Amino acid sequence: MSLALLIAIPLLGGVVAWLSERLDTQLPRWISLFSCGLGLAVLAFLALPLSDGAATTDSSWLLYGRVDWIPRFGISFELGMDGLSLLLLALTFLLGIIAVAASWSEIETRPGFFQANLLWTLAGVCGVFLALDLVLFFLFWEVMLVPMYLLIAIWGHENRGYAAMKFFIFTQVSGLLMLLAIVALGAQGAAQNGSLSFSYDVLLGLDLTPRMGFWLMLGFFIAFVVKLPGFPFHTWLPDAHTQAPTAGSVLLAGILLKTGAYGLLRFTVPLFPEASVVIAPAAMTLGVMGVVYGALLAFAQTDFKRLVAYSSVSHMGFVLLGVYAFNELALQGAVLQMLTHGVSSAALFMMAGALQHRLHTRDMRQMGGLWQAAPRMGACAMFFVLASLGLPGLGNFVAEFLVLLGLFTVAPWVAAVAAVGMVTGAVYALWLMQQSFYGEPKADRRMSDFGLREMSAMAVMMMALLWMGLYPQPLLELAGPMLRGVTEMLPTASTASGVLP
Repeated sequence: MSLALLIAIPLLGGVVAWLSERLDTQLPRWISLFSCGLGLAVLAFLALPLSDGAATTDSSWLLYGRVDWIPRFGISFELGMDGLSLLLLALTFLLGIIAVAASWSEIETRPGFFQANLLWTLAGVCGVFLALDLVLFFLFWEVMLVPMYLLIAIWGHENRGYAAMKFFIFTQVSGLLMLLAIVALGAQGAAQNGSLSFSYDVLLGLDLTPRMGFWLMLGFFIAFVVKLPGFPFHTWLPDAHTQAPTAGSVLLAGILLKTGAYGLLRFTVPLFPEASVVIAPAAMTLGVMGVVYGALLAFAQTDFKRLVAYSSVSHMGFVLLGVYAFNELALQGAVLQMLTHGVSSAALFMMAGALQHRLHTRDMRQMGGLWQAAPRMGACAMFFVLASLGLPGLGNFVAEFLVLLGLFTVAPWVAAVAAVGMVTGAVYALWLMQQSFYGEPKADRRMSDFGLREMSAMAVMMMALLWMGLYPQPLLELAGPMLRGVTEMLPTASTASGVLP
């Protein structure tokens, strides 16, 4: 099954990187870089013949494969890739390369095991984006947590133990709620179909009572909103980001948060359309609270990484708003926000890691005037800060504009409050630039500028944001069939303005 290669490459690459440490401490990072590049190349090889959107097995999936795994319990190794999966897999391998570049000279302790955990995290994420059997999905959901926990706990900063444990507890407890919901949903499917199966296509459209559907939906919803992270389940994120090594922050912000948004789009809404309509007002309230609350807390930070972490809470609130606005414009904005935020936040965390590596501090009060010492770094910071605040011409603007446009048709007041959050975002973004790169330079703050490796990584992310800002149509067309399928599954009343406050 060709899709299994996308999981096997980082999985086996991690083993080789770990073992290669015995030969040369420089070898693991090259193996990790090669594995991510190979994964991206294989994805392109699989996707290019499908560029016309034709499916190979049915009208839903670009690529699909299924092998019985545990037939007695109706569990199969079932993988499928549609346009949304393709976009997120491309983001995964691209940011995997960026993460390796970010950690190139930072990690000195056990570099082989570090690169192994980095690649295993990517393997788990690829599995999440491809799995169509719900038990298999849960397996990958849990698999990606363990290497990320180790990245924070072993190679993190001063308070890494606390941050790693908090991350693990939040995601593990919410994941167990989802497991209970998966088992109960499978039992309901067995009662109605006569055989036990956890296949996504089999469980779609089950005849659930409103009460049962709501509680099962809630198990999925909580697990995905915790990972998103949505307010008020976000408290693990600032600690995890602040204490994680640079590569860990890149993967966490750029990829792992997107698994929560993906879960809402792929599983929560399609499997439980009626219950999703019921919870939509509450979900949108949490989304807009996250936008405003995250922006306000970001403005209050003096720690560079913590400020960027709270900005992620704010920006991912737009994804929650876009999903539960239940129209194609807002859904397109949510998908584009997943992609653009993945790139811009990864760049800002790479910037934060580079500053900490050079200055041995994340405190912006001890910075100031850094543009004079490192003009290339200052120019890159300005670009991604402007992208984060939604400068027209860059991808973040298109994403947030589409979300607000779709949201306004169903909930004008919610859209108005979210727009205020965008204005607050401009304040904290420019505050970060003022505190770090402008003002009087500190006499004892001299540092080296970005070199070829770091500038190459930044250039790739700049071009990606420019492309998504100037010509996002190909991406929207790729995700279009899946998003239209989501809206078609919803009850007719869900698109009416009276459903939402």
